Amino acid sequence: MHQELATLVQPVTTVATMAGNRILEIYNTEFEVETKDDQSPLTAADKASHITIIEALAELTPEIPILSEESVEVPWEERSQWPEYWLIDPLDGTKEFIKKNGEFTVNIALIQGNQAVFGVVYVPVTGRCFYGFQGGGSFELTATGETKKICVTSPAPDPVRVVGSRSHRGELVDAYLNKLGNHVMVPMGSSLKLCLIATGEADIYPRLGLTSEWDTAAAQAVVECAGGKVVQLDGSPIMYNAKKDILNPHFLVFGDLARDWTSYL
Repeated sequence: MHQELATLVQPVTTVATMAGNRILEIYNTEFEVETKDDQSPLTAADKASHITIIEALAELTPEIPILSEESVEVPWEERSQWPEYWLIDPLDGTKEFIKKNGEFTVNIALIQGNQAVFGVVYVPVTGRCFYGFQGGGSFELTATGETKKICVTSPAPDPVRVVGSRSHRGELVDAYLNKLGNHVMVPMGSSLKLCLIATGEADIYPRLGLTSEWDTAAAQAVVECAGGKVVQLDGSPIMYNAKKDILNPHFLVFGDLARDWTSYL
């Protein structure tokens, strides 16, 4: 199976790059910001990236359905029958995009069963591209076209490097950090937080707030194929397409598997 996944790397990283280029065209203009029904922001870049990705994936794998943050809601009765599907967030970190701090990504994941088995996370502003697939490991494709294998840091150093959100943190995370003890903060936006665990640039990311499945799927594949884990607070794995709503439970992302990161909850 991992040979089949390996054949997706080149075309899907190309799709992510194309979407990223569309985002950058709009990033460098005076774009308008709309507000969606759930009060989250939406820009022309979200829409342009969405169209680019779904058109390209539909051509690449016409037999695989696509679920995108910006697509029409697919009924659970239909979705629950899918053996595999593409799960995409055309622009993860819209708030970071609006602030123009560069910390936003294009996320494309392939879900099989309830697992993210392949993921691409592309950072338009820096040109960094992270990808991972089951049985094959995780890699970073640099802006200069160099491919290097990435893996988590284990054991975690002292002080522990904690990656956290620029846009939202909250009391639960503060309480977790108090129990964790000696640590340094690495602030970061979007799914880049998970990628920093995968590359070994950070050790723990406690996400004790709301996210949706398309926010995490691609980066979860990258983290897990780099030797890390993304788990619910009871230690069980994050699952995809396993229930009617697409909200994730609270979760922890870490690289050092020998340490009990749930003990600080």
